[in-house]
Amino acid sequence: MPATEIRFVWLFVFFDLPVGTKPERRDATRFRNFLKDDGFMMLQYSVYARVCRGEDGSMKHVARVTRNLPGKGSVRALQVTDRQYGRMRLLLGEATKTESVGSRQMVLL
Repeated sequence: MPATEIRFVWLFVFFDLPVGTKPERRDATRFRNFLKDDGFMMLQYSVYARVCRGEDGSMKHVARVTRNLPGKGSVRALQVTDRQYGRMRLLLGEATKTESVGSRQMVLL
């Protein structure tokens, strides 16, 4: 791979957080706000994604997510190539405005 060729990858964060008590709701809200502030876009209620510049960039964001984990719940991260992301199919509903903006942002990188 030439040094000038940039490989983009997508980082997905999936989570299921408890929201039964006020502190749990606060922690869940803080985590979602952190993801948005770190450049993730919401694909579904508990699924966020962002484009990263190579695997090093992806690992940097995984480390950030790890440092900001709430106390309870289940959080997972998945990295896919830009080509794999492009093959994702929307089976029901419509793409959100955020998804459309996110796709165009990748070109700017």
